[in-house]
Amino acid sequence: MHQLSPGELSILLVEPSDTQRKIIIASLKNEGILNIETAGGFDEARQILTEHKPDLIASAMHYSDGDALKLLTYIKSDSRCQDIQFMLVSSECRREQLEVFRQSGVVAILPKPFSKEHLGKALNATIDLLSNDELDLDHFDVQDLRVLVVDDSRMARNIIRRTLSNLGMRQIVEACDGAEAIELMREQMFDLVVTDYNMPSVDGLELTQFIRNESQQSHIPILMVSSEANDAHLSNVCQAGVNALCDKPFEPQLVKQILYQLLDAN
Repeated sequence: MHQLSPGELSILLVEPSDTQRKIIIASLKNEGILNIETAGGFDEARQILTEHKPDLIASAMHYSDGDALKLLTYIKSDSRCQDIQFMLVSSECRREQLEVFRQSGVVAILPKPFSKEHLGKALNATIDLLSNDELDLDHFDVQDLRVLVVDDSRMARNIIRRTLSNLGMRQIVEACDGAEAIELMREQMFDLVVTDYNMPSVDGLELTQFIRNESQQSHIPILMVSSEANDAHLSNVCQAGVNALCDKPFEPQLVKQILYQLLDAN
């Protein structure tokens, strides 16, 4: 299998500031990336996307004709662009302003200014999402694993599905919230549940409590992928029986390590 290198990535940088553009381009070039196009705003970026598809969009939060959320929504609604990964580069630090990006399945949220380590992790996450790296398990055939993915964000489900598919998992069923997941678990057997925390109707905590206390699959591994920052909530989730927690946006290699530990620990 050919593993991509950073130098093979093509990147569209959407940044209205000339100064910031030069700083980010220099940082990308230091990582070996030379295939970089730039746009100053939404309309210019959209025009470039009609001509060719980059591997990754790195975007500032605001432009004169829109913002990063407008661009992210556009690419996720266009079937030709849905596989493009998205990275936010912003000085915004208010959690409520960033939450929508975490829930939308962005590959990374980088601060301004960002470090070499920040950028390296984001680029590696992009490469992992574009590459196939099958999980090698002793106790399971990874292609036979039955996985239930639960998240109220379709875009977040797409990112999780893609990560799991790249690890070799083929039998993936999706639910848009905990209530739908409970109905599915009453009808089907699964080997792994990957769930969000914050969901309408039935959230990740309630789903975990159902699985552990009321279902016929009480010992199934549960991985929670969440942007939840409330320590009390996270403590309740762990006490309810979640096996592992992973932040949004997540690093695919970290997910791979967690899944190996959950599925092949014994």
